[in-house]
Amino acid sequence: MTLEAKIEAILFYKTEAVTISQLAKWLTVSVEKIATSLDQLVNDLANRGIRLVRHGEEVMLGTANEAGSLIEEITKEELSRDLGKAALETLTLIIYQGPLSRSEIDYVRGVNSSFILRHLLIRGLIERELDKKDARRFIYRPTFELLRYLGIEKVQDLPEYEVIKKQVASFNNQEPENEN
Repeated sequence: MTLEAKIEAILFYKTEAVTISQLAKWLTVSVEKIATSLDQLVNDLANRGIRLVRHGEEVMLGTANEAGSLIEEITKEELSRDLGKAALETLTLIIYQGPLSRSEIDYVRGVNSSFILRHLLIRGLIERELDKKDARRFIYRPTFELLRYLGIEKVQDLPEYEVIKKQVASFNNQEPENEN
């Protein structure tokens, strides 16, 4: 597999911006080699539906400008649908245990939550910010828009907030029971 293909796979999997130095570390090559491969990847993606997006030292995959109206139409459709079970589950985790990183959410849910998080971000129900404890990851938290929609001033105003928060924390800290 080419270095460009490996970079593309990582960016597709991460679904969020990563730094060039992170790519170099993960792929055990120099930053210069990553930069050259990123230039090649830009050329490889030129006639496809995705593009390499660069912002300073960070890169990620994004949709091609030419697909803008199609993506806008799909986004409108997604926003008009009710939230599914997975989205509600993820939103509940963020509200009661947040702020959380994607890896923490994935661990609790037992599945990759990237697309659910994207869906919640698009709807404006959650926001992400750089984790102050670990600048290599983002953390997710409820938005003011979500609080306003729920008719509350802060998450602690949710019905039985403290009880549910303790139950979720207790569940997350439980050791698996022996089935003998």
